[in-house]
Amino acid sequence: MLKQALESKTENPNKTLWEKGDFTEIASLMRKSGEELVTHLGIISPLKILDLGSGDGTTAIPLARTGSEVLGIDIAKNLVEAGNRRAKAEGLSNLKFQEGDACNLQEVLDRSFDLTISVFGAMFAPKPFDVASEMVRVTKPGGRIVMGNWIPNDPTSFVSQLLKISSSFSPPPPEGFVSPMTWGMKSYIMDYFAKAGVKAEKISLLKDTYSFISPDKTPEDLIELLRKFYGPTMNAFDSAEKNGKAEELRRQLIQLANEQNQSGDVGISIPATFLRVTIDL
Repeated sequence: MLKQALESKTENPNKTLWEKGDFTEIASLMRKSGEELVTHLGIISPLKILDLGSGDGTTAIPLARTGSEVLGIDIAKNLVEAGNRRAKAEGLSNLKFQEGDACNLQEVLDRSFDLTISVFGAMFAPKPFDVASEMVRVTKPGGRIVMGNWIPNDPTSFVSQLLKISSSFSPPPPEGFVSPMTWGMKSYIMDYFAKAGVKAEKISLLKDTYSFISPDKTPEDLIELLRKFYGPTMNAFDSAEKNGKAEELRRQLIQLANEQNQSGDVGISIPATFLRVTIDL
């Protein structure tokens, strides 16, 4: 009983959020975009790479295919296990996944990686200044940090609008909460990395696009997957159900998915604009 009480007190809300569902079900719709992003990075010779908030390997696996030595760190145990299964299935001995917290990479040595990347991962960690500091600390001088972050209120981003709608059905955040969407705003990004010792001229920002693609799913199917497997949407539906508003939330999200779907009559192809942040150390 004492052990259970201690575990309850030290429970990490961010870990609970991402272990609540199974993001692998959503990530399967994002594989092509992950491969395209890795291609855009232009990795010519093998590097030592950290993928922070790696999930089950949407970017880590194509990074490992370049011959680079890749470590994927994620806070969710189920996603780490899924990533290691995928790496084993592909025979990628140069890729491993392990549990860790982007706010405190205590198991990672200083200046360990040529490239530190985080695509829609570290932005959800609760202490952004600590996240920026840790990413700078573990990256070698002359190396790169690359982040993909959702942009708040961007009408061309399905995920940004999804999170906006979901938050309107959720209870107010706790005191001291820092929205992950600050990572999609230039002024905040500059501030986070300035505190970590990075000069403004070392930071570049570029809008890019990820897409949710499936030839055999409908927009309604996508919303159902998000309802069942994506932590923030799961929490929104939990709250909406208590208030008798679950059907209204579902209606708004399906309307959003239908409006942004570009595949025509068959399947889904839903783009989501994001901010690509590159720091040259």
